[in-house]
Amino acid sequence: MHYRDDIGNQSYLYRLTNLILLICIITSCKSTGATFDGDTGQREFEIPLAQPDADQPIPPDEQVEHNVTVDIDSLIQTLTLREKIGQLFVIPVNGTFRNEQDQRYLEWKRLIEQYHVGGLIFMSGDIYGQAVLTQKFQQISEIPLWISQDMEFGAAMRVSGTTRFTPSMGVAATGNPENAFLKGQITAREAKALGVHQIYAPVLDVNNNPDNPVINVRSFSADPEIVSKFGQAFIDGVESEGLLATAKHFPGHGDTDTDSHLALPVINHSYDRLETIELHPFRYAIDNGLRSIMSAHIAFPNISSNPETPGTLDPDILGRILADSLGFDGLIVTDGLEMSGITTKYSPGEAVVRSLQAGADVMLISPDEMTAIYEVEKAVERGTLSEERIDQSLRKILHLKNEQGLFDSVIIDIESIGREINTPLYRKTAGRIARESVTLLKNDGDILPISDSKYQRIVVVSVADDRSGSTGTSFASELRKYHSNVSFHVLDQRTGTDEKIQILDDAGSADLLVIGSFIFVRSHQPMQLTEEQHTFLNQLQNLNKPSVLIAFGNPYVLNDLKNTDVHMLAWSATTHQVRNTVPALFAGQTISGKLPAPIPGLYETGEGIDIPQSGLRLDMPESVGLRTDSLMILDEMMQSAIEDSIYPGGSIAVVKDGVLAWHKGYGYHDYEKTRPVYETDVFDLASITKVMATATAIMKLYEDGEISLDDKVSDYIPDFDEPGKEFITIRHLLTHTSGLPAFQIYVDRYHTRSEILRAIRNEPLINTPGEEYVYSDLGFILLGDIVEIVSGIPLDRYIRRYFFYPMGMNAAHFNPSRLGNWMSNRIPPTEIDDIYERGVVQGVVHDERAYFMDGVAGHAGLFGSSMDLAIWAQMLLNNGYYKGRRYLEPETVELFTSSQSPINERGLGFDRKSGEFSSAGALTGKRTFGHLGFTGTSIWIDPDHNLAIILLTNRTYPHRSYGSEIRNIRPQIADTVMRSITDL
Repeated sequence: MHYRDDIGNQSYLYRLTNLILLICIITSCKSTGATFDGDTGQREFEIPLAQPDADQPIPPDEQVEHNVTVDIDSLIQTLTLREKIGQLFVIPVNGTFRNEQDQRYLEWKRLIEQYHVGGLIFMSGDIYGQAVLTQKFQQISEIPLWISQDMEFGAAMRVSGTTRFTPSMGVAATGNPENAFLKGQITAREAKALGVHQIYAPVLDVNNNPDNPVINVRSFSADPEIVSKFGQAFIDGVESEGLLATAKHFPGHGDTDTDSHLALPVINHSYDRLETIELHPFRYAIDNGLRSIMSAHIAFPNISSNPETPGTLDPDILGRILADSLGFDGLIVTDGLEMSGITTKYSPGEAVVRSLQAGADVMLISPDEMTAIYEVEKAVERGTLSEERIDQSLRKILHLKNEQGLFDSVIIDIESIGREINTPLYRKTAGRIARESVTLLKNDGDILPISDSKYQRIVVVSVADDRSGSTGTSFASELRKYHSNVSFHVLDQRTGTDEKIQILDDAGSADLLVIGSFIFVRSHQPMQLTEEQHTFLNQLQNLNKPSVLIAFGNPYVLNDLKNTDVHMLAWSATTHQVRNTVPALFAGQTISGKLPAPIPGLYETGEGIDIPQSGLRLDMPESVGLRTDSLMILDEMMQSAIEDSIYPGGSIAVVKDGVLAWHKGYGYHDYEKTRPVYETDVFDLASITKVMATATAIMKLYEDGEISLDDKVSDYIPDFDEPGKEFITIRHLLTHTSGLPAFQIYVDRYHTRSEILRAIRNEPLINTPGEEYVYSDLGFILLGDIVEIVSGIPLDRYIRRYFFYPMGMNAAHFNPSRLGNWMSNRIPPTEIDDIYERGVVQGVVHDERAYFMDGVAGHAGLFGSSMDLAIWAQMLLNNGYYKGRRYLEPETVELFTSSQSPINERGLGFDRKSGEFSSAGALTGKRTFGHLGFTGTSIWIDPDHNLAIILLTNRTYPHRSYGSEIRNIRPQIADTVMRSITDL
């Protein structure tokens, strides 16, 4: 029986009517200026890239107004008994490509065409595979298929390439139900784009049993109030997009230590107990309009007259309690009927018959649909089950299909999927929620945030419950982005004695031991450490090394390793969650999570240690309100400059709100184009040395009381105690108002450090001190000398000891080539020097005066990577604080970077944005400060926008006369970055 023939007399008429309707809709669309998909007549899905406030939901997608409705009762009258029964079944399908002659494809097709199944549940797959398969099966089904999917952790739980979310318990750890709403809303949007109509989530089970092998982090909490609040927020998010949310597993699966996939769990609680805990979230959701519930395969002997019957098959559970006591009249979906809690006792048909008799409507994943449908038919013929009972559930299902507009159109707009799924905004939201979920419960010895200098060598052990040998590799990869010396080992079921000995040897020389627990909840699997793993990890702890334990999965594993110094919960082992957890170890993100469920004997609900962000995090531009598509213009600008021979190559780094949001290398080391520039390459910073080394050192000496800005230079350099020079102060040198000339060649006569310093000390003034601004290398060479005089150690050693080394600025060095080829090979050349016969200047300072001063001078000589500059800039944006340690006082940073000269806008050592044309661009804030370098480098730090823009090039190669056009490139880069800010 073809329902389309019945409704429109003929299938042809039905399709013709829809075609006419579609043409009318499109015509109306064109006349009103609205945008519709050409195939479906549905409003095109779009969302602004700008992130709404964190406390506000993503703007709701406009709902499609459906134009075709069906008389459900009339339709039911036209269906045969087998067609009616088939509509109650939802069959499992994999959303990957299948050839139409593939056996599984043909089996699914047969169930749709011959057994008239009403719906599909996609178990796994990819975006386009699922969309195409849905489209195909919708086309061959006489009654539109109801598509459903398990999406507790977002669509990515089942569909690769979609947005991945933190498990429910982690979302509750954020303390913000709005995050549950956003998770539900985004999940629903992606599901809708894939043609899904019902989401089997949220889990409303109260996880009050730490030994529960199947719920665990799938639950929001052990507190029914928290479960109710966050569960309802998730439901609201899903329903805001017009999809059906499904609360599960009624009447509660939280307090069991048996996996219903393997056996029938039994809960012996009284009704009063269930009413206060297990039933509470379900009652709350029902009172708020819940439309669908999934039953649990659990026996409740103390509240049912059927003590050994699974709740799914028990009329007392689904009828007397759910329908009568709680007043639920929505759609009831069975949990998977293929689970052992059902199949060990009931045949496929008996399970369905008893489910219907109990009050269930949708038969999910029968182990044998054909047998089950046949047996249900026979039950009706025998009078065991009435056709009216089948009609009752069928009516609910068809009403939902009608409500969703399935009789109007089931076409998926394949073209729009690339715009609607895994958008930058969705990834940004999911990433923020993941970061906010990270929960720190113990931090003995203040190990966090991890300091590179204190813990120079980290040994990581990934503890896994599989045999892959690769679990936790993403964890190690992420750690290596934040620490330069990380060794990695896996402790899993295949780890042998030799490997364990190697792990112990490696850990013995470590400064810090980090254990990543990848023991997580999976059906049919244990969720605790094995006895062998436990014994070995105790051996590791007996080494008495500082230790960190992070649970990427089962949070209760903390009880197995109570004595580690740090306890952190990360909730999930996905790459997404790992990526958004590791920065927390290094102060790259704020830690603020609070425990939603007690860990017996260790921690209570609500516990959690807060640590504010004070370091850098590597993240996508959208995470801090920048647009990737706008920043990609930088690629074109750099390519154009390279093609115009302004420089052979370079790198750009953009820091915003504590995030290194753009970090790329461009071009090549030289014009031979055989060695590409990577973002980690090291450049001669030239005059950036003045601020990054010399001024920074002076700032510390100043606030330590070792010098005063108004100290006379003659107090440190007696040669200045002569008429005209005796009044020159440290401040004059910093503001370039000392009266000294800009520079002198010197090196045509002097080739030693002492000779050059003596010449500068004896250099005549060209202006009266304090009256004229002349940008002077000579003054900063003297400042570098003063740092050594006051501190007793050379400038290069001073700045590394007190700043670069503890801050993790690993490539920031004077004379980097002395460190070996591993460093010098990362350094692009700066010139071919024919004048002083240095040849290719590579790995040694470009500036001749600094070169003959042994490579260490106050005005030039420092080399560094864009990452080093980003770290230093973030320290200044943090007002002198970085990764949990104060390097400078806020007042000192403000003093040196604000306007301090009566002659111009410069700070103390720092250049500042000024005038109509600035290399900092037109759009950066008025308080922007930084410096340029002759070799083609620049850094601009904008405290108004919490932003830093770093450009490193070797524009002086092969000759310093090259690359003058960089003066136009710098402001263009700055303005491009500023235009990418979505809320500018």
